[in-house]
Order: sequence, then C-alpha cells, then structure tokens
Amino acid sequence: MRASGLGMVVLAAVVGALPADAQQFGSASAVVDGTVMIGEPMHDDRPAEIYLYRLQGGRWVEAGTLSRPEPGDEEDYFGRFIAADGGDLFVGGTTFAQQTGTVWRFRREGTEWRFVERLEPAALQPGDSYGRVGVAGNGLLFVTSLAHGGTGAVWVFRREADGRWVEEATLRPEGADDRHFFGWSLAYDAAAGRLLAGALTPAAQSRGAAYVFRREAPGRWTLEASLVPGEQAPPGLQLGVAVAWHEGRALVGAPGSDGGAGAVQVYERDAASGTWNQRLTLAAQDRQGGAGFGASLHADADAIWVGAPGADRVGRIYRIDWDRASGTYGSSAKLAGIDGEPGDGFGSVITVAGDVAVIGQTGDDYGLGSAVILARRQSSWEPVTKLLGPDPVSLAALTGEDVDCEGGSASLFPCSNVDILSFLPVAGIGGGRGAETNDVWGWTDPETGREYALVGRTDGTSFIDITNPNRPEYLGDLPKTPGSRANIWRDIKVYANHAYVVADGALEHGVQVFDLTRLRDVGERPGTFEPDFLYTGIASAHNIVINEETGFAYAVGANSGGETCGGGLHMIDIREPKSPKFAGCFADSRTGRAGTGYSHDAMCIIYNGPDTEHVGKEVCFGSNESALSIADVSDKANPEPISTADYPNVSYSHQGWITPDHRYFYMNDEGDEMDALQAGRPLPGTRTLIWDVEDLDDPIMVKEHFGVKQAVDHNLYIRGNLMYQSNYIDGLRVLDISDRLNPREVGFLDTVPWQDGVGMDGSWSNYPFFESGTIVVSSGKEGVFFVRYQPRPVL
Repeated sequence: MRASGLGMVVLAAVVGALPADAQQFGSASAVVDGTVMIGEPMHDDRPAEIYLYRLQGGRWVEAGTLSRPEPGDEEDYFGRFIAADGGDLFVGGTTFAQQTGTVWRFRREGTEWRFVERLEPAALQPGDSYGRVGVAGNGLLFVTSLAHGGTGAVWVFRREADGRWVEEATLRPEGADDRHFFGWSLAYDAAAGRLLAGALTPAAQSRGAAYVFRREAPGRWTLEASLVPGEQAPPGLQLGVAVAWHEGRALVGAPGSDGGAGAVQVYERDAASGTWNQRLTLAAQDRQGGAGFGASLHADADAIWVGAPGADRVGRIYRIDWDRASGTYGSSAKLAGIDGEPGDGFGSVITVAGDVAVIGQTGDDYGLGSAVILARRQSSWEPVTKLLGPDPVSLAALTGEDVDCEGGSASLFPCSNVDILSFLPVAGIGGGRGAETNDVWGWTDPETGREYALVGRTDGTSFIDITNPNRPEYLGDLPKTPGSRANIWRDIKVYANHAYVVADGALEHGVQVFDLTRLRDVGERPGTFEPDFLYTGIASAHNIVINEETGFAYAVGANSGGETCGGGLHMIDIREPKSPKFAGCFADSRTGRAGTGYSHDAMCIIYNGPDTEHVGKEVCFGSNESALSIADVSDKANPEPISTADYPNVSYSHQGWITPDHRYFYMNDEGDEMDALQAGRPLPGTRTLIWDVEDLDDPIMVKEHFGVKQAVDHNLYIRGNLMYQSNYIDGLRVLDISDRLNPREVGFLDTVPWQDGVGMDGSWSNYPFFESGTIVVSSGKEGVFFVRYQPRPVL
C-alpha cells in the first residue's frame, strides 16, 4: 500500500493483506508534466512495463512504454512504484536479482527518459524485495523493503547539488518484530520535514501501525511518534495500510476497522508536549461492511480522497471537502468509475495532479487490472476514460488430429503415455479478459451417447461437445449469476441430466441448475444460456458434491449468506432436479481450522465396503482443512459423525476419492509441499495420503506416497486401478494403484512446462470417467486439454 503526501505526484495503494498474483495493471501510477504513467509490474509471459499516456485531441492515447533498461529474462516486477522529482524518475522492482530488488533512476531528456543508474543501499541483502514502495519530493527519495531484517526498512536518499543521489539514512521502528512489514505505505510532508510510514504487522493480528519520523538535519532523523493500536484494538484493523499528510495532520487509513467498513484516523501534534494524538475519525456516510474505506489516501489543498475498493462491491472514492476557514472537513462526494463490476476494486490506487486523477482498479478483469482517468469539470470530477494493459498472451488451439506423446513431448508439452487429442484456450471457450479455468466435470447424453465437457471459468461455465475429441465444439456459456462477484473457484457436478454450479466467495451466486438436454439443440453457436433454476439457500460455496445414487447434493464451504451450516455439509434434495430443497446440515466441530466443521471437499456414497456395520448407509468422507471427517448422513434430519482423523504435518486437508471396493481413501493436502519448502525441509515429492478405512470408526493413515516430482497437489480421481491427479504446475499425473499401498506413476502431461518449482498455476482438475477414455484436464491460465492415457509397450 502506498500513498503520497500533499504536493506529491505519486500515490499507489493496493487494498488487501498481500499482493495478488496477477498482472496488476494500475497498481502504481504517476502524473508527470501531463503524462500519465501506469505500471503493470507482474507478468507471466513478457517483461513488466510502464505505459505512458498523453492527452491528444481530447483523448488519452498511449504514447510509449518504459521497461527495464538492462537485458535478462528474470522477473523484476518493474513498476512496483513510480515516483518523480526534479526531472528524475524512479522505478522500483522488487524481484530483480532473485528477490533482492532495486530502484532504477531515469533522467528526462526532452520527451524521453534516459536510464542513469540503479540506486541501492549499502546494507541491501538478497531476499529483501527492496523497491516495494517509494515517494519522492523536495530532493529526497524514500524507498522501502518489507523484508529487510525481518521487519522492513525505509531508506532515505538525497540529491546533491551536482545531481547525484546519495544514501542518507535507514529508518526502522523501535521494538518491531518479525513480519512487521514496516514501510507498507509512505507519505512525506516536505514543509515540516516529516515522514509518515505505515506497517501491516501481521504478527500482531494485522492491527497495523504508523510511525512519524522527523528530519533534524541532513542525515539525522528522529522517530517522533509511534501510532500503534492497543492490545484491545480489534484484529484486522490494518492501521497504516495507507497514509497521507494534510495541513500538518497525519491521516492513517484503517480499512479493516468496523467490520471492514473502514475508517481514517486523523492525528494532530500537540505543540506544547510534542505528542501526537488522535483527534478525529473519518468514516463513509453510508458505512458498508467490507468497503475498506481508508485503503488508499490522497490529500490536496481542497479535499482529501479516500479509497474504498469494496464499496458498493465495485469500489468507490469518497472526496471529502476541506473548509480552510473553519479548519473542518465538510461534505463528501462519492466518485464512481466506468462499467464497474463486483470485485473491480475501483479506488485501490489514487493519483491526483492538478485537474487529472488516475484511479487504479487492480481487481478488474480478474486481476489484470485497469485504470480510470477522472477529469475536473469546474467543481466536480467525472470519469472520462478507462485504460487497459495489453491482453495476456494466449496459447493457440490444437485441433484436428492427435498430438501423440513421442520422445517425451506432445507439441510443447512434456509427457509420458498421455496423448493430446485437442486443446482450447480460455478465450476460445467464452472466457473474458483475464478469466481462467478451474473445475471440470462431464456428462454423457443417455439418449445420443454424445460426450460433453463442463468447464468452470472465473466468469462462468463452458459447455463443449467432445464426442469427436479431435474437434471439440464450444456450444456456449452459462455466465456467473448477475450481480455476483467473479472469483477463481467454481465447481460443477451432474445429476439426472442436470448440472449444478456453485462459486466460492462470489456473494449472491447461489446454485445454478442447468438442464443439459438443452445442449442437444443449441441453435446458433456459441450460445449464452440462463439457468433453469437458481437455488438461493446459500449465497456462495466452495464446492458441491452429489451422490447420484440418492439424489442429494452437498454444498460445502458455504459462505457469503444463506444457511452456511458452519461451512460443513449443506444438504439439498435434488430428486426433482429443477426443484432443489434444503434437507439439513452436518458439521463436525472437531474439524476445520475455525472449529466449525468446515469442509473443503467431500465424497458421498452408499457405502458397500468391508465395514459391515455401515453397509448400505449414505456415508460422506470430508476433507475438512485440518482432518478427515467421516459421517453417516442417511437421515438428513439427524446426521451422525462416525469418526475424524488427523495426520502428521497437516497443512490443508483438501480433497480425496475412495477406491471402488471402498477400502482405501486417497487424499491430498494442498499446503504441505509449500509449507515444507518454506521451512527449508522440502518433501521428496508430491505427498498423497493413503487411508485404510476398513473400519470407518477408526480410519488409519497407512502410507504417505511421494510422487516423482515436487508439486502442490489439487484434485485427484480414481477410476478402476488408475488414479488421476491434477498437480498444478506438474500437470496431470496418472498413477497405477493396483498395489494400493504402493502407487506407481505410469503417465503424465505437463500443462505449464515454462514453470517449475512449487506453485499454484497449471492443472486445477480433471475428469477421467468418460467411456471413450477421453480425459478432460483444466489448466488455469491456459485453457482445457482433452487427452487420453495411452500406455506404450515396454521394450
């Protein structure tokens, strides 16, 4: 988060506890001599750049770009901040030189910017991520590292008379502990010689803090005040996420206060005692939970600007008038953007210079981001244009014939015993700008035998006829529920020729019910569909589970409204497919990170395994964040827990599937590989947990299987003696589990060969249950693969 003080030309603040994994166009901006500069620091497919725009003929047009002046392929996050002072331009890049970070200085020559040098402090260490936030003014430059020394630091540079910039001081608060994230926001009051620096303090339950430093003389700075909430302050206050100066007052944003409605605390210095005291709290006149008022700040002579990226779900800015005569803040105007959608985050970044304001909305287009330019029209401000960065590079479709796995690859993709039948990019299946794929499922028409892939996207569900898997036909789109928020999680299951679709963290999305027989005669293709019914007993849910034998669905991880059942099983009678009815709740409070029985995923079956006590009962196996949960849900009015079981090094019990004989349950933990790597004890490979559930009352984890590569695992499914794992950046992995305790990898397809290590891009899920043998494999940013496991003879 960052904010500028009065008289600065730079302000860039991003709401949220941590930076999002997206391109983030608009996450940093500046206005320099009428030129609007907008950063886009995060890219997967090209170097980061800063885009320049100038007003020509009444329109803002792109007038060039600025990129890292040094060659190399490594990521640099060029454009993390942009600051200008006296003909110098400073650009931060936190991942340059393997996360050490740097600041590039450019000098204006006419209308161009010439690279001069890198500015780096003497104490800089690898991993510091220096260059995260920066402000400049009056011959001083302030740059932060959130990681230096475990607490963060602010370095001060000074411009000498000959134009050279030299390091002047290092500022750190007293008593800061690890993960203090000091320097999350900065503002400099040049007239008073004071720097205001915010800190997120996640180790202190993200209550936050802000610090006032005073410049006594060149090179000598004093910590004048620590604005730290007391222990009685609520967690998540986030004081200091954004800061600004106004008429000698310190403005400190606290977007997490008041249930996330947010506030701005105003501090004044008592001249007699020299202490800083809170004198005023500013809040929105229409307080809204989750609005995040105070996530970004700007102050000028006439008003203060307060960003609320969650207000009205799309984001708003509150411009609060300043009455100089009375010394009070007066009425406020509520400013909106252009074509707002839930989650855009309008107001997450504010830059104002003269009659131009640049407002970043970093959540737009699912994290690609955008910026809206506002212009002053007499006494009001009006949005005039919306700016977008370039679209991400998209892979070309592969259709027409098999792409065999030969010599260890199929086209671009490393493989073994898995052939590509075809591939469609996200844009080719209805995905909007920035959309990704997530969950997949399948449906076989019982009348025609045709096979259809149902592919979840950030913004909806795609229906694809894959009867001829070499020539898949995209039939149309079921968009997300109007008014809901786009999010990365969407899940689909099928019962009696109907698809049931949920989305997580999507506000009022509900369960969409779609009659799949409508795909027999779509007409003009691709079509845009509406659901046949919308079940509103829940608002959002992480997943939906269906037992096709009984006709009951189980929404799990419900949130955002409705009967959430503690995040456990929200049971729905779908025996009349277009008339779903609430049937009850089950949640085992011994499980889930919050002790509410939250279930991330589940599998519900009519049990027919070796435990005779439970044969014929409807049993659900829940992957409940902290443990395995097994429950008898035969009586929906009186479901009963059977057992729970935890296991060593639990991080996030994610999902699992049972063997056909109901003897073994294979489960993945989504966080264990990452946790082990961060702890410096990496696992030998992807860990799969094998549970012996011969006795449902006493499940025993009998084996940890480690894959041939280390990757984070996501969804796995079992068909016969084969297990199909979607392991993010390692793609689809096929394992032979004929020997239940000793799985053996027999095939794979790497869907993102340009990525390595442990990450969460790549294959999200797969569907291996078509009689034809076609397997549907989703890969987030890429699209959807249709493949076949084709074992080759061993020679």
